[in-house]
Amino acid sequence: MKQIDEKAEWHEFNQETIDALLEDGSEADAQYTIEHHLASNDFDKLEKAAVDAFKAGFEVSDAEELMLDDGGMIFCFDAVVERKLERSPLDQDVENLLVIADKHDVHYDGWGTYFMPRDDEADDAPDEYDLDD
Repeated sequence: MKQIDEKAEWHEFNQETIDALLEDGSEADAQYTIEHHLASNDFDKLEKAAVDAFKAGFEVSDAEELMLDDGGMIFCFDAVVERKLERSPLDQDVENLLVIADKHDVHYDGWGTYFMPRDDEADDAPDEYDLDD
């Protein structure tokens, strides 16, 4: 029952995140780089999860070691995929990664992406690389 509740929570998160991005003016039809985050304090377990994520079709980033607020260390990597902001494929990606995380006893920590302004808004946006200002 826990896994069903967890899936439902992630599905809700997916919809809320999609809605927030679109409401803020992000491009609806763009291809987004979706970065799913996985973490563990056991590097060997995380490495096995990364192999399975790769086999499942994700691009896998190199593992990083991060220091937690309490001074502990954790290892993490991103499982990356290009997607439109559509709930069904995102739900399926999350479900696949939850199975991988459960199999290897690592933590799935959600996903993120970058805001992509609509074409009409991009023209009005300041050029962050413009050094003349």
